[in-house]
Amino acid sequence: MFFNLVYLYGNSLLPKLNPMSKKILSLLVLIHFSFVALAQLKEGEGKVGVQGGKIWYRVIGKGKGIPILMLHGGPGGTSRSFYQFESIGKDRPIVLFDQLGSGRSDYHTDTSLLKVPLFVEQVKALVSSLQLQSFYLHGHSWGTALALEYYLKYPKGVKAIIFNSPYFSTKLWKKDADILIKTLPDSIQYAIAVGEKTGDFNSAAYINANTVYAKNFGVRNSRLTSDLDTIMAAGNGFIYNYMWGPTEFTATGTLIHYNRIKSLPKIQVPALFITGEYDEARPQTVRYFSRLVKKSQFGIIEGAGHGTMHDNKEKNIQLIKDFIASVEQIKK
Repeated sequence: MFFNLVYLYGNSLLPKLNPMSKKILSLLVLIHFSFVALAQLKEGEGKVGVQGGKIWYRVIGKGKGIPILMLHGGPGGTSRSFYQFESIGKDRPIVLFDQLGSGRSDYHTDTSLLKVPLFVEQVKALVSSLQLQSFYLHGHSWGTALALEYYLKYPKGVKAIIFNSPYFSTKLWKKDADILIKTLPDSIQYAIAVGEKTGDFNSAAYINANTVYAKNFGVRNSRLTSDLDTIMAAGNGFIYNYMWGPTEFTATGTLIHYNRIKSLPKIQVPALFITGEYDEARPQTVRYFSRLVKKSQFGIIEGAGHGTMHDNKEKNIQLIKDFIASVEQIKK
C-alpha cells in the first residue's frame, strides 16, 4: 500500500512530509519490498548477501548424488535456461542462481561491481552459504569463464567441471564470430561491417543482422519453456553492454582483452567440454580447449547452436550425465 502511495504521488507527496515522516515512509517502503521478496520465495529458494546486494538461488531436485552448481551466461543473463536440466535433479540437486544485477537477484547498474573477481566472490558466497563441501561446477558461455576463475581461486570441493559452450578469450571468440559471419548472406555481412565501422548498432540493418546471426548460431529452434519458470526474471542489458558489447559478435566492453586460455592446463580435475554443432563457441575451438586439459572429455550436440539446452535438450543432458557417471566410476 505504501509503495502504491509513493508511486502514485511521487515527488508531490514527499516535500509535504517532515524529515521524521520521510524516514518512517522510507522504512515502510523498504519493509514492504522485503515482504514481497520473501513472499515470492518458494521451497528450495533463498537469497545470499554479497557485495552490492543479494543474489537469488534455487535448488532443484532431491537426488542423493553430489550436487551441480550452475553458472549462467551473459554477463547480465539469467539462470532460466537451466530449468531445462530439471530431470537431472532426480539423481542429484541442481543449484542455480542469478548473478547480481540480473534475474531475481538484486538489480543494479553500478559499474564498480562489474569486475570479474566480484562475480567469483558471488559464487563463493553461495557455496559457503549452502555449505557445499563437494560439488560439480557447470558453466554456460560467460559462465564457463566464471567457472574457470572460481576454480583457479577456490579449487577445494570442485570434483569436476563442465564447460558448456565455453568462452575463455574475447580475441578468439571474435575470430570465431568472423568465421561464422562469412557463412551468412552478403547483405548481412555488409550490415555488420557497416555497424562496426560506424558504431551505429541501432540501425535496422544491424539489428536484423544480429537476429539472423542469433537464429543461425544462438538458439536455432524455439526457446523451450518450463513449468518452473513462473516469475518474470529479465536479464540486465546494461551489464551485458558494459562488460561485453552490443551483440555476440561485437565486443566493446570491459572484457575486450579477456583471455584465460593459458590457465586451462592448470585444471587438475576432470573436465567436460560441450559445444553445439553450429555453436558460436565453434567445435574446432572447443576441441582445442579440451586438449589443453589433461583429464578432459569433448562432446558435440547435433543440430544445436549456442543454446544447446534449447536446441537439443536430451543430448545436452545425456552428455552431462554420462560424464558424471564416468567421473564417479573413476573415483570408485
